[in-house]
Amino acid sequence: MPRIHFIAIGGNVMHQLAITLARKGYQITGSDDEIFEPALSNLQSAGLLPKELGWYPLKITSNLDAVVVGMHAREDNPELVQAKTLNIPIYSFPEFIFNESRNKLRVVIGGSHGKTTTTAMVMHVLQQQSFQFDYLVGAQLNGFEQSVQLTDVPVIVCEGDEYPASALDKRPKFHFLFPNIAVITGIAWDHINVFPTFEIYKAQFEIFISKIEPKGTLIYNAADDVLKALVEKQPRNDIQYIPYALPQHDVKEGITFITIERITVPLKIFGNHNLYNLHAAYWVCKTLGIDARSFLTNIQSFTGASKRLEVLLQTNDVTVFRDFAHAPSKVKATIEAVKQQYPLRHLTAVFELHTYSSLSTTFFKEYKGVFNMADSCAVFYAEHALAIKKMPPINEVLLKQCIAQPGLSVFHTKADLQNWILQQPKEYTNILLMSSGNFDGLDINELKNNFIHL
Repeated sequence: MPRIHFIAIGGNVMHQLAITLARKGYQITGSDDEIFEPALSNLQSAGLLPKELGWYPLKITSNLDAVVVGMHAREDNPELVQAKTLNIPIYSFPEFIFNESRNKLRVVIGGSHGKTTTTAMVMHVLQQQSFQFDYLVGAQLNGFEQSVQLTDVPVIVCEGDEYPASALDKRPKFHFLFPNIAVITGIAWDHINVFPTFEIYKAQFEIFISKIEPKGTLIYNAADDVLKALVEKQPRNDIQYIPYALPQHDVKEGITFITIERITVPLKIFGNHNLYNLHAAYWVCKTLGIDARSFLTNIQSFTGASKRLEVLLQTNDVTVFRDFAHAPSKVKATIEAVKQQYPLRHLTAVFELHTYSSLSTTFFKEYKGVFNMADSCAVFYAEHALAIKKMPPINEVLLKQCIAQPGLSVFHTKADLQNWILQQPKEYTNILLMSSGNFDGLDINELKNNFIHL
């Protein structure tokens, strides 16, 4: 069996990949200079936790078949230097995923927004259908023990991330996966620290389309004008194109009903963005041989990916949602989804500037108009997040000018934010907390208890 060493084994995907390969029978070793939960416990349970933290070139021996390098490793990493000296094959994790799945049918779901949810929908339906498949997804999903699985089955479903493959290779991860079935959910500029202009960002999706295997399929959101123009710019004659749009649906008494191929079912999820995601997932499953009735029967029980419109608290008066939204298009879509589903309820929207892009002065203007459907709204940022990213202080006046939302409040301490939330209407209200972080450790349980005891 192959002998594989992981440099930076404590990474979210890296440790999951190491574990699934160990289960496959591979001989796995690894190193890291810091490992946090849940990776620490997961590696320990699998018998893969390094005995000591740090980098040890002596672990890199000539009998290794490959070295996999995580985002945490740098070019001068002593283990990496040793691997190069010994001419051992070196892979980023997406390169290694492809190498392990080159004989599989590869489904790769990309896009600026909705790719995790769309991937989760496909995985949910396939699992309910007892369809055998491997997978790579960027979140922990209900019903799946891990976020990466590699076995000997003939199909793999991958979330295709446009972020760099590793610190050594700045090309996007999804450029290495060469799909047979590709999905693009939409294009909205993000990751400005890597893609400083929208044109550079868009070009990554052009390259992704060029990577689709001959006789493959591209499923794309034709309602996205930028994406539609890009797809039509240089059409390939060796792949099939399947455009999709917002599917037929209706909302009755707070429940969304969807209709596909004249079959109507109720859903546990809501919002136009989720309906777009569902339509993409439907076409993936149909391309894999699952009929509409089977798809719709199984998608009814889908409750959403982790931290995607997750209900933290629900009383007769107040519902508190948490969502991973951070890019402008995601924030806007999430706010609109909640307001459209509950049009008569007061909507309090709270958004944390947490990513490099969102904290960048030049990117503030991209958030203009995203809060239009909120009844009250606030933006939060943590000063120490700026310090960690080595970014200058936030100009709150400029931030408000760029977002241009009447009544917008801005906070940089969690105490002030919590006090503001507790001053919002207490009856017939939805509170939406949006962040890829945790609002600087805002005590969600304390917040919930305040509403329960009002």
